[in-house]
Amino acid sequence: MSRRRLTNHPQSLIALIIGSLGLAACRPSATPVRYGFLTLLGRDTIAVESVTRTADTVVTDAVDRFPRVRRRHTRIILGDGGRIRHLDMDIETPSEPSAQRLRHVVADVTADSVKITKRDSVGTLRRAFATGGGIAMAHVPQMYSLTDLYFGAALQRAAATKLAAGDSVRMRQFYIDREFDRFPLHEGFVRPLPGGRAEIWHDWLSGVGEATFDSSGNMLTYSGARSTYKVNVTRLAAQPDVAAIGERFAALEAQRGGVVQLSVRDTARGTIGGAAFMVDYGRPLARGRVLVGDLLPYDHVWRTGANAATQLFITAPITLAGLKLPAGKYTLWTVPRAKGADLIVNTQTGQWGTEYNGKFDLGMQAMTVKQLATPVEEFTITIVPIDARHGTLVMEWGTFRWSAPIEAA
Repeated sequence: MSRRRLTNHPQSLIALIIGSLGLAACRPSATPVRYGFLTLLGRDTIAVESVTRTADTVVTDAVDRFPRVRRRHTRIILGDGGRIRHLDMDIETPSEPSAQRLRHVVADVTADSVKITKRDSVGTLRRAFATGGGIAMAHVPQMYSLTDLYFGAALQRAAATKLAAGDSVRMRQFYIDREFDRFPLHEGFVRPLPGGRAEIWHDWLSGVGEATFDSSGNMLTYSGARSTYKVNVTRLAAQPDVAAIGERFAALEAQRGGVVQLSVRDTARGTIGGAAFMVDYGRPLARGRVLVGDLLPYDHVWRTGANAATQLFITAPITLAGLKLPAGKYTLWTVPRAKGADLIVNTQTGQWGTEYNGKFDLGMQAMTVKQLATPVEEFTITIVPIDARHGTLVMEWGTFRWSAPIEAA
């Protein structure tokens, strides 16, 4: 099995982040306000941003590794209500072919349209989308200065329209990065909450993000714990040294021979009796997080890995955890409990890990749960033969070990 890991040196990175001085952020004025954002996945830094903001202009320098390292310099002109009116972004992607390593993106936004131009050495791509009257804001998955603006425009609209308690503001979003070149505008919703909080949902989030704000409307924190992007974001009063951190990210990427997924895809294989097994699954890292009961909430179905649903292939009939499975293809899901864990075998296959549909369940059975003395950093599934007809499906992560018996026909 692959044991590749994406690691960094969080203490030294955080030292770089807090090493330079800046002013505490407040809502825009004629005097430049300087601040930043730090994005963590568990204990690992995956993005940092340095922001300078005046009344109608936001300039950012940012770097992220999600998973490909990208460095960005962005200048945004804001219009009425905190909406983006014009965006200019230079993107450097060190791991791309030289012709595509540098890219320039320009977006112009009016009340009814978004026009985007993306240019690199290969050519120029132009897109135009009608907004349908919605507030159109830019989206980059791990660029939270844009999320701050997204929330800000939505909350200003909520205040201006005297939004009723519990209602949401409908937003539109356009995409910057190459992976989304052909996508039209998608929609999202921001719902203000009591106590200086708000929630955000949009097509790419697969869940709900929650942010907190100060009395001036500045986003102080963002949590993706209830979404597929399980990040924690903090506003920094000091501007981080993005150039130095970007160099370090790029060097780590080059040292590993290129892009390394945050949760690598892997396979577990085995043979028991006449049945050959293959489990195809994503392998998230613990990254110092509390797993069962926190990252994996009690009584909620988990995809049993990361990204796409975990697939089980068997070439002959078996019994797994008491469930009779004909030869074929299945998906495996799990449900952490306060006192145990359940295994679900589902007959729907090929779906993303957020698309569980219980109507396709073949069945659910309890697994055996043990605590590990030595934590396992990378989620690991193994097929362990015991004798000619028996074996065990084993899942290990952090300090838990979940297992289910296998019997060949």
